[in-house]
Amino acid sequence: MTDRGERFDHPLIERYASRQMAGLFSPRARHTAWRDLWIALAQAEHELGFPVTAEQVAELRAHRDEFDWDRAARYEKELRHDVMAHVHHYGDLCPQARPIIHLGATSCFVTDNGDLLIFRRALRLLEQRLAAVLRALAGFARQWRAAPCLGYTHFQVAQPVTVGKRACLWAQDFSLDLDELRRIADWLPFRGVKGTTGTQATFLLLADGDHQKVEELDRRVTRAMGFAKSIAVSGQTYTRKLDWTIHQALSAIAQSASKFATDLRLLSHEGEIEEPSESKQVGSSAMAYKKNPMRCERICSLARYVIETANTSAHTAATQWLERTLDDSAVRRIALPESFLAIDGILMLVENVAAGLVVHPKVIEKKLREQLPFLATEEILMAGVAAGGDRQDLHERVRVHSRAAAHAVKDEGRDNPLLALIAADPAFAAIRDALPSLLDPARFVGRSAEQVDGFLRDEIEPRLAGTGPSALDSVIRV
Repeated sequence: MTDRGERFDHPLIERYASRQMAGLFSPRARHTAWRDLWIALAQAEHELGFPVTAEQVAELRAHRDEFDWDRAARYEKELRHDVMAHVHHYGDLCPQARPIIHLGATSCFVTDNGDLLIFRRALRLLEQRLAAVLRALAGFARQWRAAPCLGYTHFQVAQPVTVGKRACLWAQDFSLDLDELRRIADWLPFRGVKGTTGTQATFLLLADGDHQKVEELDRRVTRAMGFAKSIAVSGQTYTRKLDWTIHQALSAIAQSASKFATDLRLLSHEGEIEEPSESKQVGSSAMAYKKNPMRCERICSLARYVIETANTSAHTAATQWLERTLDDSAVRRIALPESFLAIDGILMLVENVAAGLVVHPKVIEKKLREQLPFLATEEILMAGVAAGGDRQDLHERVRVHSRAAAHAVKDEGRDNPLLALIAADPAFAAIRDALPSLLDPARFVGRSAEQVDGFLRDEIEPRLAGTGPSALDSVIRV
């Protein structure tokens, strides 16, 4: 046996993805899906009068979960064909049914339909991951709904928002991803029983030319595998546009996660909000004081991989020749499962970070105090005019005082003196006593708190209905 230290351990399996997601793409899950397809095909063929007996179907069911992986590997090495290797292996277990396993089918009957089964299960698992992320962000947004903080545009100080309102921006992106994920999982068609080049010619021969019987065979297998419909036409494979559709949704989640994590990395630099950290977590081997946003950096790193990998499905869809070409096979075995595994790891990280965010209110308040005099100048100007001042004269005075204050802050390192400069100006004497109240941060956040309430009530809560932990259990069974 090869020593573990001498072989490659895939980081997505060993470090990032869950056992549930890794299990969905395991050899057992893949080949159990193939056997379910062979059973469903044999059952439907028996019911429709094809040369398949009830005893043969029963034997297939009885040995569904028995695998000799070494035997299957020997067959594949000999035959150089993974599907036929498992046909022979299943036939060894089911000697009575051996003649009718895979009857009328092409390899893509099990490979493509099996992939669609697994992809749909994986989408449902990610649906629950996204729901967990939204629950965490909703709780955070609700807690900090009305806490003012500086807003940033171009990463420059802008009109204040609230901590909770900003969290809703992250949650909105993930909620749109959830909508798309659900749409695809509900819509995803089955390849169905289409034959070697999609013409169903072999099945038509087995049905003695009865077209309706062949159509019914397709419908019965499709329903037996839990799909509402099969794709209307196919070549040997289902159109690889389906893969691209799935990959786009995974890429979209990666984009949302990277935006969330990047924002937190910026806020961590500002000292306003940080990701959770362990008591003995080390940030640097040299700089002992450091506490790096390592989870958010990991999110961004994995997200970058998914975003780039999604392009492989675009290229595959664009370069399939006529009824099919096999240059899709190797890349699909890698790119799609790895993207699912990466998104699974990403969403677990996002949930962990969102549920444990550390807010530093004093830092946020200090930054607000430093900037609010500048942000409040419009209100100060309007109050001065309302008290009888000349708008143009007051505007020029505010401009001059603002320049002097900016010089004091940026070039001399002093606290912002703008309010004191305005208070000392005789032109603002009429509103001098009211100046402190004009700098209340709550005056500048608009409807942020109310927007949080409405967003959680109207957008998040309906999406989370029926998505508790029990829903997760139902999508990971193979």
